[in-house]
Amino acid sequence: MGSNFRLVSHFNSNSLFKGGYEDLRMDAARNDARAGASSNAGSALNQSIMQLLEHVDYRLITGGEDLEAIYRLRYQSYLQSGMCGPIASGMFEDRWDNLPNSYRFGVYFDGHLVSTLRLHYISREHPHSPSVDAYPEILAERLARGETFIDGTRFATDADSAPAPGVLPFLTLRLGMVAASYFGLTAVLTPVKIEHSAYYARIFHAVQRTEGKVFPGVLAPIALFEIPCGENLRQTLERFPFFKSTAVEQRMMFANPAINRLTPLSIVPTAKYYRDAA
Repeated sequence: MGSNFRLVSHFNSNSLFKGGYEDLRMDAARNDARAGASSNAGSALNQSIMQLLEHVDYRLITGGEDLEAIYRLRYQSYLQSGMCGPIASGMFEDRWDNLPNSYRFGVYFDGHLVSTLRLHYISREHPHSPSVDAYPEILAERLARGETFIDGTRFATDADSAPAPGVLPFLTLRLGMVAASYFGLTAVLTPVKIEHSAYYARIFHAVQRTEGKVFPGVLAPIALFEIPCGENLRQTLERFPFFKSTAVEQRMMFANPAINRLTPLSIVPTAKYYRDAA
């Protein structure tokens, strides 16, 4: 499918991101960051992602062949990028996958799996996730005070199946923005490689909370970044309206954890309804 992006791909077969965000020459995104919401709605970036969302569905996955597919995608992506070593099963899963506060998503473009992301909703009542285990000195006290977070981990993509260069992070990380809108969080947590941090800082105004360190399950050093919600989330949704979602979409994704669901729940993005009403 064609796209009216003006950018250079930041994917290759060996890494999730090729260089930092500044290397992308993403003119449309830079314009979005400077412009007001009214002009952003018609920008090249927003129009392109909105068009691509017409072909996307998100699947909340708990078992069966779809679950095996996202585990295989994780493994293939991580092995190619040096994030993990060989695994005999050809699948990458861990002890956090089946927690009751875990949401595993596959992102499908025209019915084909192109990326995956796992989210944990963490709170005083549900304080378990990879980032809590990796960074207790940062998060334990804040959870005890009643702060709440979405922890986004196990982001993996099939770059060869990308519908256009550089779009998979936008299509996939939209899940975190839907979660933030639904839960009313303190922040979204995103553990990432330092070399990828410019993208998160530019798009989400993410703030680095730790230095790079060993992170559970992967070989590369990972730093914890935090995307504040509240006013920052409101501004992000204004700049990039494809991150918006209706209450129906939010409930379908997060109102009832699907840990015992036998078949995946397929959810259609609803950002277009905001565009159509504008």
